[in-house]
Amino acid sequence: MSDMPSHHGVEVIPEGEYPNETMRLLFERGSCRSFSKKKVPKEVMDAVLEAGTHAATARNLQTYSVVKIEDPENRRWLRELGMQRFVEEAPVDLVFCIDYHRLKRWAELEVAPFTANDSFRHFWVGFQDAVIFAQTVCIAADAMGLGSVYVGTAMEAFRELRERLRLPDHVFPVVLVSMGCPEEKPASRKKLGVDVVVHDEVYHDPDDENLLKAFDEKYTGHDSRRVEITEERIERIRKVCTDVHGEGFADRCEAKIRENGFISAVQRYFGLHYVANLMPTGNEEFLKTMEDFGFGWFKEYVPYLQEN
Repeated sequence: MSDMPSHHGVEVIPEGEYPNETMRLLFERGSCRSFSKKKVPKEVMDAVLEAGTHAATARNLQTYSVVKIEDPENRRWLRELGMQRFVEEAPVDLVFCIDYHRLKRWAELEVAPFTANDSFRHFWVGFQDAVIFAQTVCIAADAMGLGSVYVGTAMEAFRELRERLRLPDHVFPVVLVSMGCPEEKPASRKKLGVDVVVHDEVYHDPDDENLLKAFDEKYTGHDSRRVEITEERIERIRKVCTDVHGEGFADRCEAKIRENGFISAVQRYFGLHYVANLMPTGNEEFLKTMEDFGFGWFKEYVPYLQEN
């Protein structure tokens, strides 16, 4: 089979001047997947994490925690869970979590009512808190000369992470970040522009021509995300299309691929990588996992007097 290009996007070399150093960091950031063996100095790691605690957080409740993993055995264990090789190679892995355990203990000690673990509203802002904390830590890491990358595959190992990291009830892992000194400056990637993702006052849907043009500009360049046609890839995409939309749609997809002479970025994303017939599976298991972690926001709340 021919080599398949990375799904991480088309590399781009940023051009132009920036009003300050912070803006340069934001414009030129890239996900780092190649780390040196150099250990991150404690004072640098402490500063990066301390910066994260100053991130925005709903009602200033800081409904997050992070488990810092530096032990080589634990990093190897993460890799053996099925995560990418750089998770083991990076000197630091950070597991960012929603944390209502700490607040519940505080409420119990102060004799205050508490139902945050059963509230979707609290879960929603807790998820935001954890992600904002994580992103602030990543920006701080960039400012300190470190590199970082988000690892979404951690969501396939919720229960294993809970056991290994000894997470109590009401603490739920959201995302893993690998961090360390980069071997080389991570590449920036082409993005959709503000003319596509920013909507003034109300949502504006672009016409088909302009929408396709925007994605074509994002996914073309010296390392285009177009994928070479092979019969094995055609067979795989047809299977996904048939499972999701039926045989007729599979015929249309194959015809489009052969007409273009390549597998497009979106066909690759949802036909060969984040395959559309498998990604929605396991939804009930995710909810069961959430329940096992002590959350009940997806069920009707029953007040104490009605329950008793």
